[in-house]
Amino acid sequence: MPATPGGPRVLLRRLREVMAEPVSAQDRLDKIVILIAANMVAEVCSVYVMRGDGDLELFATEGLNREAVHHTRMRAGEGLVGLIATTAEPLALSDAQSHPAFSYRPETGEEIYHAFLGVPLLRAGNTLGVLVVQNRTFRTYAEEEIEALQTTAMVLAEMLASGELQTLSSTDSTSALRQPLHQRGIPLADGVGLGYVVLHEPRVVIKNLIAESVEAEVARLETAIAEVRASIDELIEHGDVAHHGEHREVLETFRMFAHDQGWLRRMREAVLSGLTAEAAVERVQSDTRARMLRQTDPYLRDRLHDLDDLANRLLHRLVGRNLVAERASLPENSILVARSMGPAALLDYDRSRLRGLVLEEGGPTSHIAIVARAIGIPAVGEVANVTALVEPGDAIIVDGSAGDVQIRPRVDVEAAYAEKARLRARRQAQYRRLRTVAPVTADGIEITLQMNAGLIVDLPHLTETGASGVGLFRTELQFMVAERMPAASEQQALYRAVMTAVGDEPVTFRTLDIGGDKILPYMRSVEEENPALGWRAIRIGLDRPGLLRAQVRALLKASDGRKLRIMFPMVATCDEFARAKALVDRESAYLQRHGYSLPADLKLGVMLEVPSLLFQIEEICATADFISIGSNDLLQFLFAADRDNRMVAERFDPLSAPALRALKTVADAANRSGCPVSVCGEIAGRPLEAMALIGLGFRALSMAPTSIGPVKAMLLELDAGAVGAFLEKELARAGGAETLRSQLISFAEQHNIPI
Repeated sequence: MPATPGGPRVLLRRLREVMAEPVSAQDRLDKIVILIAANMVAEVCSVYVMRGDGDLELFATEGLNREAVHHTRMRAGEGLVGLIATTAEPLALSDAQSHPAFSYRPETGEEIYHAFLGVPLLRAGNTLGVLVVQNRTFRTYAEEEIEALQTTAMVLAEMLASGELQTLSSTDSTSALRQPLHQRGIPLADGVGLGYVVLHEPRVVIKNLIAESVEAEVARLETAIAEVRASIDELIEHGDVAHHGEHREVLETFRMFAHDQGWLRRMREAVLSGLTAEAAVERVQSDTRARMLRQTDPYLRDRLHDLDDLANRLLHRLVGRNLVAERASLPENSILVARSMGPAALLDYDRSRLRGLVLEEGGPTSHIAIVARAIGIPAVGEVANVTALVEPGDAIIVDGSAGDVQIRPRVDVEAAYAEKARLRARRQAQYRRLRTVAPVTADGIEITLQMNAGLIVDLPHLTETGASGVGLFRTELQFMVAERMPAASEQQALYRAVMTAVGDEPVTFRTLDIGGDKILPYMRSVEEENPALGWRAIRIGLDRPGLLRAQVRALLKASDGRKLRIMFPMVATCDEFARAKALVDRESAYLQRHGYSLPADLKLGVMLEVPSLLFQIEEICATADFISIGSNDLLQFLFAADRDNRMVAERFDPLSAPALRALKTVADAANRSGCPVSVCGEIAGRPLEAMALIGLGFRALSMAPTSIGPVKAMLLELDAGAVGAFLEKELARAGGAETLRSQLISFAEQHNIPI
């Protein structure tokens, strides 16, 4: 086996010199392949670049026919080069032509070469191209040669990422890194946003790739690893996990990876090949990311986030930056892109410049989705690998209604979405003109339209939309955005501010709905097999009455002679409501004894989410002052379908016969007993579903502020009696699992009802 003259360190130094020369991009690339071929003692060195259409194009070669440059192309998966691009793994062969994937291209003149070594050009786990060396002899490439070529490939990947090669292709196709991408996720918050990428946790930009002193870089890497290990140990051992908002099991996973010898060995080898410490971390993590993204095992793919986080910690240590990004003032038309984000972090940003949000994690009922809807920005969640697909400043479009994300969109796509945004703006203007119009159906039935809220920033929407009060105020959001448990005085101040802001309009405060998927960062979570059906909401309040008493006392004090409505979530039995009601009575008596002013009128209600109450509906209507249906949980429990599980969340339609019959049971019982009833779940804010609810007998709906206009426009054209008769007939003949969605759409179209 020939020895490499000078080894990878000499090659990297020469590459750095070539990169600094004031020459054209093609000349620079031509010099680079000559350098690599000489260093690797290879007759051939070629660079293939992944184009925007997914094809690989020969961009430069030493040894093959030069006429083939920018003319030879192959699809991903075609030939040995295509195989490397697809697998993102190096491929070393002593006789390439005997490999089943070999694809002969006569224009290249490569039939005389046998030995083949190819490595992917990777950046953030994405394949940008392939670097190949070839020899005439049947030789075997050593591990150190493969490592050297991978190190060189990283430098080339950064050159590709800079966009320097974009104009070299014989066609107008952009490189894979800059190609337009259409990604699909889950809609979180309605609306269309056009803007530019701002990473919530900006990646460390590595400017210095090539080491001046390998020994010094090894020492820097070892120091950073030791510091990261120590910081994780300190977080775990000092019991400060909750304060930092990181769960103990996550940190334990970090600690395991931080001591993984295989991962550390690969980083040390990358440094020894001539890279700086931070470039070595980036290279190893990019290789790991590329492999793990191609895994089908969901557990292994989930571990990618752990390794990403650990690599990010190391990089921040190496460049001397704090891991927590500063919330500097945003540029105009910013679209935030993040792996995950808490509601408090979103509220830190300047909302006047924020046009949208894209997340790798987070479903429609997540806390961040609730806050995004509250502040009125379009948002899409569960967009796989999006943080690695974008660069800061990339043009991006977020369609929160369809769940679509357009990255670096083409001009025609951008124009189409801009027109969609203008159309939406005109429609919103029409809805604003309905603000003062009474919500009365065409046949004279008045419908109460209220809004859901959870933060002070929500309340200006009350005036903007013309909503008649707040049908659901989620008190837990104050607890979620805080770094510590809000004091009783802070709770009281918030509730008083809410009551002042709504004036004479009613507001219904839901007591703390925590547990399940709503874990407070400063409270130690309880391990449960099925948290949605576990210790949460009123169950926590009754088992730990100190927390519920403090909140009830804060609400009673804040009311100070005004009307007060309190609603208890996740009530499963009449006894649970009776116990909660008794707790309120005791707190009222205590405050009265101590001279506090009590509410002028106190109403206590139940949020109907648990199907067991359907079989106690007469009793609960007789004891509660009002009922509000939380359709999100009620329907997931009714169908035993986890709403956060994409495999089953859309399996059952809320407009199916079983769901509508369950809802009608509540409406009929409440109307018979004279108990006020409303719907405050997601279905209340969708015009077609709201039309069905009115047909079932509901006369009060509470929804996100952005939904009030569309729902009001629908009901103004609706004959409530007609849709009620239509539903009664359809439900009488519907099969057990049949959905009535298509029938309801046809009804709306026949009667010119906007849905």
